[in-house]
Amino acid sequence: MPGTASDEVRLGVHTQEPEHKEVCHVLAKDIGRNLPEAESRIWHAHPVWFLDGNPTVGYSKQKPGIRLMFWSGADFNEPGLNVVGKKFKDASVLFNAASEIDKLALERWIGKAREIQWDYKNISKRKGRLERLK
Repeated sequence: MPGTASDEVRLGVHTQEPEHKEVCHVLAKDIGRNLPEAESRIWHAHPVWFLDGNPTVGYSKQKPGIRLMFWSGADFNEPGLNVVGKKFKDASVLFNAASEIDKLALERWIGKAREIQWDYKNISKRKGRLERLK
């Protein structure tokens, strides 16, 4: 259901370790509220929100914490997001407590995720080449 976390995403929040459960809950709630047109589901074992079938934002549990990732985030020009590689356009940030989440920055990043998108949905058809959408 667009606008809210799917049942499988909500279940994934509740199965997190206690210290990360609140981070996941805040992220799922705020992403759903700020990206109401998106479809959420578990994709490659992680909660991901899609716009028109294109992965846009998601998070995963990693050793250093909960990684919030924006597929096209490298083009957001946001100092709070870390860009690791150059081949793909993703950028991310790590959280270990809900208090670390800057709600205004998160809302801004989600707005940019809606406006700035690379076509990951068709990347295999293009043999790994990304094209900008819109």
